[in-house]
Amino acid sequence: MPPTLANGKICYLEIPASDIARSADFYKRVFGWRIRQRGDGSTAFDDGVGEVSGTWVLGRAPATAPGLLIYVMVDNVAATADAVVASGGEIVQPIGADAPEITARFRDPAGNVLGLYQEP
Repeated sequence: MPPTLANGKICYLEIPASDIARSADFYKRVFGWRIRQRGDGSTAFDDGVGEVSGTWVLGRAPATAPGLLIYVMVDNVAATADAVVASGGEIVQPIGADAPEITARFRDPAGNVLGLYQEP
């Protein structure tokens, strides 16, 4: 099924990386993102539900401190936090800091800080 096409939808992300293969592997292992090679040889991804796509970019500073903060919805924040650490990331805000919301924040292998969100 193709992604939803609608005015105002967030559809594409460029994620800073220092090693594209390492970042792609991290997001594939932690979130199940589909990794693909474009015709030009660059590495791209589609999120776990096929609604958002994007790529990793070299030469851009990582988003190391929350400004614009992107959250990835997951079934279980605790289990995903464990997967983040096992895959080379770091938890920078543990579960409970945004209570009653079920969230955590992590740093990916390139240094970007993103959030995890679990629907209550």
